[in-house]
Amino acid sequence: MAQKKDGFFQDVWEVARLIPTGRVTSYGSIAKYLGSPGAARMVGWAMNACHSSKEPVPAQRVVNRIGMLSGKVHFDGPNLMQELLENEGVKVENNQVVDFEKLFWNPMTELDLNT
Repeated sequence: MAQKKDGFFQDVWEVARLIPTGRVTSYGSIAKYLGSPGAARMVGWAMNACHSSKEPVPAQRVVNRIGMLSGKVHFDGPNLMQELLENEGVKVENNQVVDFEKLFWNPMTELDLNT
């Protein structure tokens, strides 16, 4: 099981690294792209564990399905997730991405499933 989980986490991190600066996606969208549509919570666990990755993972770009910064408690400092997003030009109000639909990056449509 550990190897399967570790492989899934690596896959999640690879997708997260593809999210363009200034865009956001959701835990569920990554899970769906990876063929595990019910694994949004596991994507969240992967984001929480990304500090163990050798390559940086832009975890701030992964939010919940309505654009809330639900993972912010796992960042160093209560406002770091928001600050990182705002440094990329993403406006955040009340812990929610403003213009979420406009900034949403869907790996199902943005990435070629055949590559």
